[in-house]
Formats: sequence, C-alpha cells, structure tokens
Amino acid sequence: MKKAAACMLTAVMLVCMTGCGSLTNGKRIVRVSHAQSETHPEHLGLLAFRDYVEEHLGDRYEVQIFPNEILGSAQKAIELTQTGAIDFVVAGTANLETFAGVYEIFSMPYLFDSEEGYKAVMQDTDYMERVYESTDEAGFRVVTWYHAGTRNFYGKKPIRSPEDLKGMKIRVQQSPASVAMVKAFDAAAAPMGFGEVYTAIQQGVIDGAENNELALTNNKHGEVAKYYSYNRHQMVPDMLVANLKFLNSLSPEEYQVFKEAAALSTEVELKEWDRSIEEAKDIAAHQMGVEFLEVDVDAFKQAVLPLHAQMLKENPKIGELYDHIQAVNRQTKGEP
Repeated sequence: MKKAAACMLTAVMLVCMTGCGSLTNGKRIVRVSHAQSETHPEHLGLLAFRDYVEEHLGDRYEVQIFPNEILGSAQKAIELTQTGAIDFVVAGTANLETFAGVYEIFSMPYLFDSEEGYKAVMQDTDYMERVYESTDEAGFRVVTWYHAGTRNFYGKKPIRSPEDLKGMKIRVQQSPASVAMVKAFDAAAAPMGFGEVYTAIQQGVIDGAENNELALTNNKHGEVAKYYSYNRHQMVPDMLVANLKFLNSLSPEEYQVFKEAAALSTEVELKEWDRSIEEAKDIAAHQMGVEFLEVDVDAFKQAVLPLHAQMLKENPKIGELYDHIQAVNRQTKGEP
C-alpha cells in the first residue's frame, strides 16, 4: 500500500511539475486518467482512443493513459482536469452531480426499464450533447460515455429481498440519490471512495456494496463478499471528460479526430463489456466462491419508486431528461 501511495504521489507531482500542455520531442502530451485496471473494458477503449489519435495526429500529440487511480481518485482527477493538469478523465456521473445537477438523474433507481432503453438514450448523440455541455462553466465537458453495466447489491450475507438489507451498512457512490435509495431499504448508506471498499468490507466497517460484476474480480471484492444479488437497481454510465480549454485549443481538423477517437473508444468498450462480464462471473463463481442470486426485482423496485417523485420535486433540472427517458422506455416496450 505504501508503494502504491508513493507511486501515485510521484505521478501527481510529475503532472504538476510538467504543467499544462507540456511537450515531449515537440509533441503535446495528452494525459488521460481513469480508476480501472489495464484489463478493464474502459482501459481497452482508451487504448483505441490513443491509437486513433496518434495514427492521425502522431506528429503533434502523444497520448498517455494513467490507470488504477495513479493520478488520484475520480474526484481529484476531475479537479486536475478542471485546471488542465490532466486533459481527460473517466468519471462516474455521481462525481459530476456537484458541477451540473442534471447528472443526478443517473443515480435515480430503476430509471431505465431495460438495457435496450438505456443504450438508446446514451447513443442518441445529438440529445446527449446538450447534457454534456452543462458542465462548460466548470471548465470541462463530457465527450463520450462508457457502459458501466447494471449495479447490484453484494455482501457478506445473502440479499434475497429488500427486507434482507434492513440494518446492513452498504457502500454507495457519493451521491445523495444513492444514499436515499439505500435508506429506503432501511439500510445505512456509507458513501466512500471506491478504492476503500475492499478493506472496509474485510474489516467489517461495511456489510456490502453495490456495483457491477467486475468489482468482484478486477477489484477483488469477491474475496470478501461472497453473495451477489441481481436486483438491478441502476444503470449508470461512466463519462470521458475533457478539459474545455484543451478542446477549444484544437483546430477543426484536430477536434474531429479527437471526437472520432472518443466514439471509437466507446465502440470498443461496448464490445469488450459483455465478454468481460461473463469472464468475471466465471472467475468469481469458480475461483472465488461467489454465489450469484436471482431475486424478485419488482419487490426492490417498488420499495424505492417513490424516490422518482421526490427527486423530480427537489431537482427541476432533471425533469426534461427524465421525461425523455420515460418516452424511450415506452418506445422500447412498444407502448404509445
């Protein structure tokens, strides 16, 4: 742990010392930060992003990717992206809520009725561009999205019904909506950084967490949490966020290349996601002893549906996007 902390500190100091827009061999260094491992679909997507940029603009730009929170947690990396010390960062929508209230909607439980509807919304680039521009005043803008799967509860004991969550302490993303969701199940919400979850479960600080299946293997949570319940409460994308000054500094030709590279990275990430999930489930079940539980999803859904009206009342900024998503939900189900 000390070695990892030292490496992270060294990397952050390097970024700070070299400053914004540093050059190596006459090339502008483009720094990309994310929290996942080198085998994660998002990293593989970012490798495609790097290769595309360097293939078309290699005489001008060199893309460097920093995985595993080397440059700090998502929130810290967002702040570095605001200043321009980092050019791109992959962040969850929960990390963006404090900068633009519209992003809170993605923490709403059971917002999407199906993965088909979720992807239809996220792949509507023209519509999502309006959402992406909402953080311009904060100095950054989302350029594309990554599929982060369906979030489910997992823990040290089986969670087969909403009643099983009563009294449990569950780690959630640092989002008021996620906190409210867990409280609606009569559980205690424990917002904390993702990197703290393993030790917190191991030491009994928390009883479980909620995330996709890759958390079990890539982040080793399956070593300390042996029950994974498919209650399917959220489909939350990760976002590739760019420093706005950097985007504005690009020529039209360069901007188009970076835009195409971002779209390609999402395409690659989506292809890798399903394969990675099946592999993670196999490893978790057969090598880590994790038991996967199918549960009554509707029972969990009904327990938290009142949060929709509450969130819409408290945050008017999500109203238009909520209506748009509900229309897509109806369309994918063939309803008028």
